[in-house]
Amino acid sequence: MSSAATRPAGPDDLWSVDEHLEDILATVRPLEPIELQLLDAQGCVLVENVTVPVSLPPFDNSSMDGYAVRVADVAGASEEFPAALEVVGDVAAGAADPVRVGPGQAARIMTGAPLPPGAEAVVPVEWTDGGLGEGPASGMRARSLAPEGAEGQVHVYRPAEARAHVRAEGSDVRAGELALEAGTVLGAPQIALLAAIGRGTVRVHPRPRVVVLSTGSELVQPGEELAPGQIHDSNSFALTAAARDAGAIAYRVGAVADDAETLRTTIEDQLIRADLLVTTGGVSVGAYDVVKEALSSVGDEDEPGGGVEFRRLAMQPGKPQGFGTIGPDHTPLLALPGNPVSSYVSFELFVRPAIRALMGLTELHRPRARAVLKADAALRSPRGRRQFLRGRYADGEVTPVGGAGSHLIAALAKADALIVVPEDTESVEPGGEVEVVLLG
Repeated sequence: MSSAATRPAGPDDLWSVDEHLEDILATVRPLEPIELQLLDAQGCVLVENVTVPVSLPPFDNSSMDGYAVRVADVAGASEEFPAALEVVGDVAAGAADPVRVGPGQAARIMTGAPLPPGAEAVVPVEWTDGGLGEGPASGMRARSLAPEGAEGQVHVYRPAEARAHVRAEGSDVRAGELALEAGTVLGAPQIALLAAIGRGTVRVHPRPRVVVLSTGSELVQPGEELAPGQIHDSNSFALTAAARDAGAIAYRVGAVADDAETLRTTIEDQLIRADLLVTTGGVSVGAYDVVKEALSSVGDEDEPGGGVEFRRLAMQPGKPQGFGTIGPDHTPLLALPGNPVSSYVSFELFVRPAIRALMGLTELHRPRARAVLKADAALRSPRGRRQFLRGRYADGEVTPVGGAGSHLIAALAKADALIVVPEDTESVEPGGEVEVVLLG
């Protein structure tokens, strides 16, 4: 690890939230770039500038179903005095060798079809009789009554300016222009552009593989009946979902019983598919805190600075934390406390930024805002601890949800923000201003 190796850490030493986060981000590096198929690259960060090899659109084409015409042939056309043009053929989308339009002629053309030689504009089918000689057409009805490829006459009832209803070659992007720059996160629009310019693969930082496991002999899989003293495992589900929300490919491992050797073996088995490991539970000072027992003495034998260090942070909830690297590849591991709110708050503050750093993103943190506290009573906070309380934020105001207890999952489910009370603040009165971390 980086700063952890140089910072003194006695048994009673408290790390600040910022120091712990700084150590994590100094250790985590973006994953090595790989070449991926377009759909596999969704959500990933581009590592190269992509230029346009061929202009979009690559040729002049029609933006309407209608008739390709010469401007002079429809000048002055009206319903009383329509222009009568000879239909010389059809131009469909994908046509490689369209017909030529000469004086007094028109070609029936479909949306996206190339503008045929000689034509200067497109008149929509609604401006014509559709070749039926019955007055202005009703669009698809007129076209469906005319046999495909049929020749004859079409009456045009409105004039058209040059280039009317024509999408010009390169009107979207031109060959040689920058399509996407390195650092772009690939969403659906960006993938559409890559496909449109002919890129089948792209070089990106891959989405990190995050393995989540919870510890505790009292934990039971949801859907199973509870025996006395047991609870359902919610942490691993919450953190796996949160990791996916952050952009990771997340794997949930079933709860591991309070046995250090079993936990060590499980973690070693998971290293093959992990870019980041997240554990929850077993990091405090209890007799059965097996994560500390299993990992405190585990380092990377061939490399100095490995292993997991367990710390106490000046925060509430989430005081006990662990961080380090394990295995031959120095895989980062974050050990979070077991209380549900503590583990979730810890994830938001420490794990989510680590995931996004692995992805190569520059925006690592949730957005923050200032808000007016809307409450019936003052918020109390222990001096020397940075407290994170659940709240609901709207229109510049935040309302606390539930109490400060780290087991209150129902309150967490109703919250969309964390209210931050600084270390040097012991009380915040209603109407006072606070900082909030926006979760939604």
